[in-house]
Amino acid sequence: MESLLSLKEAIVIYLDRSGGLRKLVEDCYILKGAQQMEAVYRFSFDINPSDVLELDATLGDCILHDPLKAAVLFQSVCFLSIKTLSLIDHVETESQVNVVLKPTHLPPFPNYCLDLSKFPRGYGPMRPLALEGLAIAITRVTKYTQGARFLCSEEKCPCSRGYHHIRVHVPGATESATIRSDFICFLCSSPLKEDVKSRVLGDKQLVELIHVKAVDVLGVHEVSSLRYQSVTLFLRDELCNSMRIGHLYRVVGIPAHVHQWPSITWSVEACSIQPWTPKCPCLVSNNFQNLLTASACSPWRFTAIVANSFGSPVIPPGLYNTLKLGLLLSLVQTDGNPDTPNHLDVLALTSDTLIIDRLMRYSLGLAQRGIHHTVTGELLASLSRDEYGVGTANIHAGSALLATGGVCLLGDLTCYKKDKMDMLQSALETRTVSVFIPAKKYGDDTDQQLSFPVHCNFWALANAASPSKKTARCDEVLGSVEMGSVPLQLAEAFGLMIQCRETSNHPLLSMTVHILKQAIYPGEPVYPACIQFTTQDYKELLAYARDLKVAMSPEAERMIHGYYMASRRVRSDSHGSSVSTTSIKLLISLAQAHAKLSLRTQVLEEDAVIAVLLCESSFTLKHGASALVFPPDAVFPHALHDLDSLHRRDLTLEELRKQILYYLHTYTNIVEE
Repeated sequence: MESLLSLKEAIVIYLDRSGGLRKLVEDCYILKGAQQMEAVYRFSFDINPSDVLELDATLGDCILHDPLKAAVLFQSVCFLSIKTLSLIDHVETESQVNVVLKPTHLPPFPNYCLDLSKFPRGYGPMRPLALEGLAIAITRVTKYTQGARFLCSEEKCPCSRGYHHIRVHVPGATESATIRSDFICFLCSSPLKEDVKSRVLGDKQLVELIHVKAVDVLGVHEVSSLRYQSVTLFLRDELCNSMRIGHLYRVVGIPAHVHQWPSITWSVEACSIQPWTPKCPCLVSNNFQNLLTASACSPWRFTAIVANSFGSPVIPPGLYNTLKLGLLLSLVQTDGNPDTPNHLDVLALTSDTLIIDRLMRYSLGLAQRGIHHTVTGELLASLSRDEYGVGTANIHAGSALLATGGVCLLGDLTCYKKDKMDMLQSALETRTVSVFIPAKKYGDDTDQQLSFPVHCNFWALANAASPSKKTARCDEVLGSVEMGSVPLQLAEAFGLMIQCRETSNHPLLSMTVHILKQAIYPGEPVYPACIQFTTQDYKELLAYARDLKVAMSPEAERMIHGYYMASRRVRSDSHGSSVSTTSIKLLISLAQAHAKLSLRTQVLEEDAVIAVLLCESSFTLKHGASALVFPPDAVFPHALHDLDSLHRRDLTLEELRKQILYYLHTYTNIVEE
């Protein structure tokens, strides 16, 4: 008895220090003002077990290892507080107070962590554990019974009135466990009947969580023998809608066995949820640091060498430099922040899809999260019926949602059917995934339309040599290209489109030599660039650049804004401008990405020059040439072999910068002479 009093005293002290008593008073004030009198009143408290352990080790141990007993102790303290302070007049019994404890943190020891890649799971303790994972499926919010009042069927029994028989939800309990028809009175053993008017309902949502490395199976990593299986989380009340598909979370929850005759399933009742970002050291290798120092004389030289050497394990250095630069910029400018979305999609036009697909697959391995979508797979989202007896719709993430914060590789668009292309175009234009839930199939009153944001970059390629099913465009203009069966609207939705040209006369010969060298010397570096800049070096460089925060300089802003206004004015007719209003976002995203890849925190005018060159090339491929005429490969006008070729490229880019400024001066009033 003394130990219980000591624990309750410790609870009062902790609630007073942590603000829990103040929260209890505020919640009671809100409940007291409610017009309807409830049978059960729910109070939740965020508990930091470390603080409790410092105050009272026994109470802290109880919270960590026997959460149901701890909830009963807190329930007793809260009931006494409510009665002593007269917070709620119509609380008669302790069972009317439903206390939910939510541990926010757990001790950083292995026994308090649950690894989602380890089995078996069902034999562990039913106590709070911490787990981390990726949300891959989610249901709509439905109702569950928080608490119910039962009355004795014998009218002379004291339990036929009042609040003596109260049932509340506990972790792992199903709806049938909370509400049944076979309960009996503890005084006279007569059957109990529920007072349906006193039932208290709450919100419930189910989420499937899986180990983050499970998505590697959908990428380009080597196939592992590990087996991954998702775990179902139960989110209740204030935790509903706190998780989004495709995002990483750290969850503190209580594992529980859900009894659904004739089977028993294992799930987790979530207590607290926090967004989670894996910590990884972002350090630039010495080779790239030395290169950055040696190329400091030019704002364009570092990224030129980085792009020229990129992908040397799969293609020879110097091949398709413009595309490689575009892929690097897209890897740096990932759309992982929902507050400031900044996507950078890439569409490559080529007559050799095998080489480009090989390059994109290699680049996908360097993304923060890379998903390789197959034509037969689900691109956006799919629906299934919930397996836990609720009957509601379970929304499963497709490749686009699984690639949140990373890259979704689509492959050759000419292999897609028209309905898939239309679906992709809608996702690219709206950056959302719409899911239609028919009411008749999933037991709802009305049909529902849910939308999920898309926060990933899309990569795709199109075989420009494939025959188009439509007739030739009668409005073709100089500079535009045939895109096979890919509609112009879809290409426009991608934003950045790059035609894979090669300055050398024998690209197939260089690829043949590359493949033969790899076959003769397996596992050995084929080029000096492979030794100087390894794949790991590129991973570290991109991870470091991705986390940089950049600010726009006034010169860069003037060039980007001026080019956007001039292009809309030049490329306009009676039907409006062919340059969309979203093009300015593409310009800003390209300039920011180039500054990040250059390891700078400020976007210079030189970064804006690269953005303008890439955008103008993309506009020309879609709509034809304009008054601003550039060479076919303006970003890489020369093959890069030595310092002299780098110097000639710098001079060419400087001339193009002056040409852009003259173009802006001619068609706008933004840039002064």
